[in-house]
Amino acid sequence: MSVTGVPAAESGREGKKIFLLYPHSVIHEEMLNILIMSGFETYTLRDHKRAVKILEMFPNSIVFINIDERNSEKEWEKYIRSLMENQKTKTVRIGILSYNQDIGLMQKYLMEISVPCGYVQLKLGIGESTKIILSALEANEARGIRKNIRAFCEDDNNANLNFKINNIYFKGKILDISSAGLAVRVPGIRDLGSNSVIRQIQLLLHGVHIMTDMIFMGKRRDNNEICILMFDPGKLEQKYKLAIHQFIKQSLQRYIDQLKIK
Repeated sequence: MSVTGVPAAESGREGKKIFLLYPHSVIHEEMLNILIMSGFETYTLRDHKRAVKILEMFPNSIVFINIDERNSEKEWEKYIRSLMENQKTKTVRIGILSYNQDIGLMQKYLMEISVPCGYVQLKLGIGESTKIILSALEANEARGIRKNIRAFCEDDNNANLNFKINNIYFKGKILDISSAGLAVRVPGIRDLGSNSVIRQIQLLLHGVHIMTDMIFMGKRRDNNEICILMFDPGKLEQKYKLAIHQFIKQSLQRYIDQLKIK
């Protein structure tokens, strides 16, 4: 049984989880959207104490910490040093987010503490700041070799689809989804042949209705009820692409928020 929202690389080596700790509200959504749409598995954390436990669970991850929030500068320095010294989190790669342009502060984090993912001056604006973060993520091979973030949603009762073939109505449970396509359990469906087009499939994602044609790629060998369907990017409306992206983003965040921390 999968856990709702658990992401997976579509093939080959998985990428790293990216965490934004106390991201600035002004830039949060836009930056998060860009990172996820660029293929980086990104989450938001809003509790620095809980964040330590999560980073211990994912020691191969990357975290960008907003040092303008919650703690004093000295408290943040102590916190970051402790992450780098903790045996369970010392392999986590850390970056700094701040509007503070103090040269001494920047040099301390870059030269003295040696945070590996840099000091991002948010004063530069969302576009330039995100560009710097993307460069740091690429340098750390954070994406792996995947092209799309896939969220598992087998346990999500609000991720379904339906369609008709020759006036026969089919209803399916979506098991996982990415911007490229999805896997769905459809009881009773026959093999349609690779690259067959199913017209007017209706996806139901947390109350959002998406109507689109999809390409039937085949069935999973281990389960005759599970079909692989791909979106036709040239025919999927932009508003639907954004709705699918939003669902994936919410599923990922739900997964990290529901993690049980000991």
